Amino acid sequence: MLARHQDPIIAIATAPGRGAVGIVRVSGRALQPLIQALTGRTLVPRHATYGPFLGVDGVPIDQGLALYFPAPHSYTGEDVLELQAHGGPVVLQLLLARCLQAAAADGSLPALRLAEPGEFTERAFLNDKLDLAQAEAVADLIDASTEAAARSAARSLSGAFSERITALRDRLIELRMLVEATLDFPEEEIDFLEKADARGRLDRLAGQLAAVLDTAQQGALLREGLKVVIAGQPNAGKSSLLNALAGAELAIVTPIPGTTRDKVSETLQIEGVPVHIIDTAGLRSDEEASDEVERIGIARSWGAIAEADAVLLLHDLTRCDDPVYAEADRAIEARLPDRQRLVHVYNKADAAPADRAASALAALPEGSRALALSARTHDGLQTLRETLLALAGWHASPEGVFIARTRHLKALRQAQDHLGQARGWAAQADSALDLLAEELRLAHDALGEITGAYTPDDLLGDIFTRFCIGK
Repeated sequence: MLARHQDPIIAIATAPGRGAVGIVRVSGRALQPLIQALTGRTLVPRHATYGPFLGVDGVPIDQGLALYFPAPHSYTGEDVLELQAHGGPVVLQLLLARCLQAAAADGSLPALRLAEPGEFTERAFLNDKLDLAQAEAVADLIDASTEAAARSAARSLSGAFSERITALRDRLIELRMLVEATLDFPEEEIDFLEKADARGRLDRLAGQLAAVLDTAQQGALLREGLKVVIAGQPNAGKSSLLNALAGAELAIVTPIPGTTRDKVSETLQIEGVPVHIIDTAGLRSDEEASDEVERIGIARSWGAIAEADAVLLLHDLTRCDDPVYAEADRAIEARLPDRQRLVHVYNKADAAPADRAASALAALPEGSRALALSARTHDGLQTLRETLLALAGWHASPEGVFIARTRHLKALRQAQDHLGQARGWAAQADSALDLLAEELRLAHDALGEITGAYTPDDLLGDIFTRFCIGK
C-alpha cells in the first residue's frame, strides 16, 4: 500500500462537464521537470502564474494559471501542481494527456499515473496533514445537503471533532498510566489509586464521553438525514401532505383513488436537518388494486416503509367513522414492522367535524405519537415538523455540532461500553486491576479508530474509494 503512494498521481479535480474554469491537479515528488515541460518556466511557490500550457510540440494547449505548492506545505504534504485552465472537457483531457506524456518522456520523473478516488485526501492523511475524521469531513462537506450540514462538516474539517476525541484519549492515557504503575507496585496499589482519585477520574471521563457521543449523534443526523415515508389508504391526502411540506406541487393530486403509482421523493430541511420525504402509492389489498401497475406500486410502498426511519400513517378524518375504512386502517397498522417509528397523522381536519380529531386521538393507545392537521390549509404542519425532529432525537442547535458518521458512533459506543466495564472492575479495587487496565486499553483503541491512530488498511480503502476522483 505504501509503495503505491510513492508514485506521482494526476486527476481532473473539477466536476465533469463544461465550466468557466477546470483544474488538473498533480501530486508527487520532484515535479520541477514536469512544471518546466508544461509551462516553460520555473514557478514561484504559492504564487499564481499566468501563461500558456505547452503541448509536446511547444504549441499552447490553453492559457491559464499555474500554481506550485512544494512539500510539505501543500494539501497532500507532497509537491502539488495545479493547472487552472478553461473548463471544457476536451481542453482538460488534453492537459491530462500532456502531463502523462511529459512524465513518461522524462527519465528523471517516476511514472505518473491517474489518481484513484479520494487518493489526494488519502495522501494528506498518510502524510499527517489531516487525521481520519478530518479527511472524512472533506467528503461530507462536498456532499452536504443543507447549510447546517455544511457548517458542521467544516467544523469537523477544522479539527473540532478530533480535538474532542484527542482530549478523551489524553485523559485515558493518564488513567492508564496510573493503573499500569499500580500493577508494577502491587503492595501500594490501593492507596496509590485512591490518592490519585482514579475512580473519580474514570467517572468524569465516562461523563465526558457521553457528552461527545450525544453531539456526534446530532452530527450524524445532519449528515444522514431522516428518511420519512408517508403511507396510508388511497385518497388520504398523502400527495397533498408531501406538497405542503415541500412548498411545491411535486405530486399529482386528484380525487381519483390510486393516482400515485410509484414513490415520489423530496429532500427538505427542518431546522437544518435533512428530511427525505417519500410519498407512496395508496395501500390496499391486491384484490382491491385496479391493475398490475398499482400492485407493483403498493409492493414498493411496503419496501420503502421497511427502510424508513419514520412512518407517517395518514388517516382521512372525513372517513374515520366508516367501519370499512377504519378496519382497513387497522390492517395497515398491523403490518407495520416497527411501531416505535410510527406517527399517526389525521388529515383533512378542515373538512371533518370539529370533535372528530379529538375522538380519534383519544382512542389511540397511550404513548402513541399522533396529531391532526390539514394538508390543504397547512394547519398543524409545524407540529408535524417538531414531532419528526423529536422522533429523530434532534435536540441541539446546528451551531457547535460537528459532522459524524456511523462508524464514529460505533467506535464511541464501543469505548463507552469498555469504560462501563472498567468502572465495574474499578469498584472491585485490587482484585481486578489487570481487567481494569485491559478495558481502558480497549476504550483507548476504540477512540483511536476515529482519528486513524488505529485503523486497518481495508477500512481506509472503504473510506477513500467513496470520494470523488481528484479530491
